[in-house]
Amino acid sequence: MRPAIATATALAAVVLQLSASPAFAQTVQKETLEGVTNFARVETTIACAGATTPKAMAGLKQMGYASIINLRLATEPGADIEASTAAARGAGLRYIHLPFDAQAPDPMLVDNFLTAVTNTVNQPAFVHCASGNRAAALWMIKRVVVDKWDVEKAREEATALGMTSPAMKNFVQSYLDAHKPGR
Repeated sequence: MRPAIATATALAAVVLQLSASPAFAQTVQKETLEGVTNFARVETTIACAGATTPKAMAGLKQMGYASIINLRLATEPGADIEASTAAARGAGLRYIHLPFDAQAPDPMLVDNFLTAVTNTVNQPAFVHCASGNRAAALWMIKRVVVDKWDVEKAREEATALGMTSPAMKNFVQSYLDAHKPGR
């Protein structure tokens, strides 16, 4: 009887470990899709990318994304917001435009992003900017604020997704410092 209890306990421990690990062991996968630069995704939860053209929208829908969250300013070269909106809607995707000025980041934009990306009707979400830097930075904030991840672990994932700019890293850290529990 003891061996059966030991086996059951060991099996339960393995099942518990495996069921808990997906939330903490997500890997960043690089993808290729015509019309998308710097495409990286975290399993089926999220994708962060750079410039994305309207012709990519149908492919993103086929990959299973429910929404596009575009962080590009309308004034950025190649950011055709109207055509992207029309193509996304034509493909059956929700389209959310949250213009993120990297030169003067607005903390309110982060709040709007967190609301959009955590809304179940938008999941899974494809988030993009020009290079993937702003998208990965906002995802890092989501990981820490919403998912309660350790900052260093979230930073590693954001770096793998495309957060490279020292200015974005500073913005993320400032936002996290200002939004610690109890403040």
